[in-house]
Amino acid sequence: MNHYDYLIVGSGLFGATFAYRAKQVGKQCLIIDKRPHLGGNIYCEKIEGINVHKYGAHIFHTSNKIIWDFVNSIVEFNRYTNSPIANYKGKLYNLPFNMNTFHQMWGVRTPEEAKAKIEEQRQEAIKALNGKEPQNLEEQAITLVGKDIFEILIKEYTEKQWGRKCMELPAFIIKRLPVRMVFDNNYFNDKYQGIPIGGYNKLIEGLLEGIESKTCTDFFSSEYKNWQKYADKLVYTGAIDEYFGYSLGKLDWRTVSFKTRIEDIPNYQGNAVVNYTSHDKPFTRVIEHKHFEIFGQEIYDFPKSVVSEEYSTEYTDGMDPYYPVNDERNNKLAAQYRQLAEKEKNVIFGGRLGQYKYYDMAPIIEQVLNFKNI
Repeated sequence: MNHYDYLIVGSGLFGATFAYRAKQVGKQCLIIDKRPHLGGNIYCEKIEGINVHKYGAHIFHTSNKIIWDFVNSIVEFNRYTNSPIANYKGKLYNLPFNMNTFHQMWGVRTPEEAKAKIEEQRQEAIKALNGKEPQNLEEQAITLVGKDIFEILIKEYTEKQWGRKCMELPAFIIKRLPVRMVFDNNYFNDKYQGIPIGGYNKLIEGLLEGIESKTCTDFFSSEYKNWQKYADKLVYTGAIDEYFGYSLGKLDWRTVSFKTRIEDIPNYQGNAVVNYTSHDKPFTRVIEHKHFEIFGQEIYDFPKSVVSEEYSTEYTDGMDPYYPVNDERNNKLAAQYRQLAEKEKNVIFGGRLGQYKYYDMAPIIEQVLNFKNI
């Protein structure tokens, strides 16, 4: 029976990057995953020759050149620029909020006109509060960007995402709403962004090259639950409350589901991501996967397209947890679980589930690269 330096539970970016680093310094790893594939939520499924982001759109972005150079040393990334569109009851608006958005909404043509319109609506909202601090997300958002932007682009979309009215969500969820007074539809401010050429599976395959792995293996119902028999240390990237047997209570999550279909047309919506910001559509967004990696006239070399409707729902047992619920109860409970985690000998908790924190992809990799002693 092999004995490993590390047993790694979960083959998402945290687990895969950790395994890569450990192999670099001569450590032996076994990585296990309960899904039938490696890669966690960045796994891509090939349909009609198109890499389909099976668990939702993933766009890599960072301003850290070290991280960008690291991932490009594994697989070259393309030049994809994230520029989502919002569809509100059939009308289209550019995101993030920028001069294109304001022109589409009000017909304004200059930054000064846009600023004046937003400030007028902000002051109306602040006046309506009569000196009080915003008590909920709705009041907070209107005081930041005004009524029109809130009602068209934030309110119903947020309610679909969280399954709660904006009046019932805490104000601190929205601390700021970036408003750009330039005609720029690039969603991210980061210096570098893109998608691995050939899809995210290429990144995972590169990170895990030469590392032993087992899929369809659930840590809790397998022999590996008694991990000390198999490894000196454990890297755990599953849900932190599950590790501790929910001893302090269950953490809440939001999850998403997808309805994916093949469209008999080469270009369905002309953009990778279209957000549906009104309640008249039950899904939050539609993803057309080919636009992540196929550009210009090449789009028409593929006669069909693959689209996914994304639905945000409340998490129940058996689903895949996606997003931590950032409210007072869950933040307090997560902090208590993290205190337990700190006392676990030879166990590293990583990733969104293992730390109950929302992370983009680049910060996860940065976290692993910054480990001093692997």
